[in-house]
Amino acid sequence: QVQLVESGGGLVQGGGSLRLSCTGSGIIFSVNAMDWYRQAPGKQRELVARITRGGSTNYADSVKGRFTISRDNAENAVYLQMNSLKPEDTAVYYCHTRSLTDYWGQGTQVIVSS
Repeated sequence: QVQLVESGGGLVQGGGSLRLSCTGSGIIFSVNAMDWYRQAPGKQRELVARITRGGSTNYADSVKGRFTISRDNAENAVYLQMNSLKPEDTAVYYCHTRSLTDYWGQGTQVIVSS
């Protein structure tokens, strides 16, 4: 059974930082691309960052230069370092991967106050 578990969300002032973590069981992160998505109230879920199996990264334009995705294959974990947070970054953040089917974590709430 595949399970993804996010942690690290919380309430932070604008300009602050948070580091999200996603750990998994039942699936090996190193052989899959890993993503961070987010969903703000009343909005569609959107892709924030992706790290490929080879380590290449891609970011949504709205977070480029502020967010960094990384992975630790030994820990079977993926991280999202979020700096210079803005109120518009407020959302539930989800870890995602796809291996024959889509796997999602339960999400972690990030609230950025102005």
